[in-house]
Amino acid sequence: MSARNIWRSERLIFKPVETTDEAFLLSLNDHGSESLQNATMMLPVPQGPRGAVEHREYLQSCLLGCIVYLPAPEVSDSNSSTDNNSSNTNGDTNNQTDNNPPPAQKPIPIGTISLHPIDPKRSHHRTTTIGVSISRPYQKKGYGSEAILWATGWAFRHAGLHRVGIGACSWNEGAWKLYQRLGFVMEGRTRESVWADGRWEDEVSLGMLVGEWEERYGGRGKVAG
Repeated sequence: MSARNIWRSERLIFKPVETTDEAFLLSLNDHGSESLQNATMMLPVPQGPRGAVEHREYLQSCLLGCIVYLPAPEVSDSNSSTDNNSSNTNGDTNNQTDNNPPPAQKPIPIGTISLHPIDPKRSHHRTTTIGVSISRPYQKKGYGSEAILWATGWAFRHAGLHRVGIGACSWNEGAWKLYQRLGFVMEGRTRESVWADGRWEDEVSLGMLVGEWEERYGGRGKVAG
């Protein structure tokens, strides 16, 4: 049995969703209708505290629902020993920095990752779907890909699932092409099933089977979970 921490990947930390995360969830959904629709295909309505509560409750109901964090920034040792021991006008040694260390840094929440709930009457199919959302300042840095691969690895390695699906609207070509690069296989398009910005769009569906994951990622603990 490997002793690695399953709640960490190469650069990220994954923690359970708490009531105290509602403020972050509200900010995550407050990127404007385009970002929110890309992540959820929801009707673009203003998000408020109740929406954050519902989001938190949904994530807590999932097979896997986590807040994605970056590790706490390292404290910069900007004060040299000379500065810490500098003399004041009375000739005394100034140890204020030593007596009052800077506050401890905390991990930075940057998004959410989830595996959708499985209906107990359908659990024998051993399949679920990934949901992922990364805060805009942290997009295009590879964090979404890392979180997706971590959750996929968790699904196959720990939950014993057989298939993990993921989807996107057809207009979000960057997303579904990224999923293909990660190893998800295009499985179909549901034509004109999404109404967005005054037009009909297709929904693109992709999936990865446990055998495909084992062949591609089974030996890579850093990203596989």
